[in-house]
Amino acid sequence: MQEIFDLNNIDPGFPSAVTIGKFDGVHRGHELLTAYLAKKRNEGCRTILVTFDVPPKSVIDKEDKKTLVSGEERRHMFENLGLDIMVVLPFTKELCETEPEDFIRMLTDKLCMKHLVCGTDFRFGHKGRGDVSLLEKLSEQYGFGLSVIPKLKEGEEDISSSRIRQCISEGKMEEARELLGYPYFIWGEVVHGQHIGTGIGAPTINLQPPEDKLLPPKGVYVTEVEIEGRAYHGITNVGTRPTFTDENIMTVETHILDFKRDVYENYATISFFKYIRPEMKFENAKDLSEQVKRDKQEAFSYFNDQK
Repeated sequence: MQEIFDLNNIDPGFPSAVTIGKFDGVHRGHELLTAYLAKKRNEGCRTILVTFDVPPKSVIDKEDKKTLVSGEERRHMFENLGLDIMVVLPFTKELCETEPEDFIRMLTDKLCMKHLVCGTDFRFGHKGRGDVSLLEKLSEQYGFGLSVIPKLKEGEEDISSSRIRQCISEGKMEEARELLGYPYFIWGEVVHGQHIGTGIGAPTINLQPPEDKLLPPKGVYVTEVEIEGRAYHGITNVGTRPTFTDENIMTVETHILDFKRDVYENYATISFFKYIRPEMKFENAKDLSEQVKRDKQEAFSYFNDQK
């Protein structure tokens, strides 16, 4: 998959099937759009996803501006979906103020757009004035096909990034997994910590998550760790290590079950399966060590039940 940041860098001579969105969180609803897009490849179209380098403020947490997927994570995920091109447009003032018809005309001119796939709630152009009704008129005017895909539901509610965000913020990792279609994950580089886990017989890997990544609440979770293409079971603490420090610095520490390799400077993916308990301050290292043993047993039981 090509990743392009300037529409002028795309050869307009090939017909394209296009979908557009913020994609703050790549969930089952988004995969439905890209799956429909992929069908157009059989009709001779290249498949192009258009998104933005910074999600508009209206769709991210206004307090801490954390995203469900970082830009790098999003690129890897869409690459696995088999798209030909991902266009990442800078969310500039000029783009933000582009009128709806001008935005669509830009896509037809620059991408040779012959088909557009979108959801029923798709809005575009200055102040979101463009909608599906306008698209229907523009598709006739500019000669492109239009497929409007109904919102995917889980239960009685639409699957949406805001709903997933709420689940993660409340530690409901199993519900978030149902909505996403995969476990919520954090991807980053394994960095050196304070080796506290080693001292209590439970060595950990420390992950440096992307700065804009939404973390689940402080606590301990059953997780799966992928390193160098291999998956391992683990338990992960998200928090500030109150037993050993008063510093309010968030860390993501994972003890990989039955694993003793040195993996510093590798990149790892931590997938969250289940919330076990809140982060706690213990009287001493021995008490913490005993609790870690109980956490490990719960993780073993969880994965045995999944067999």
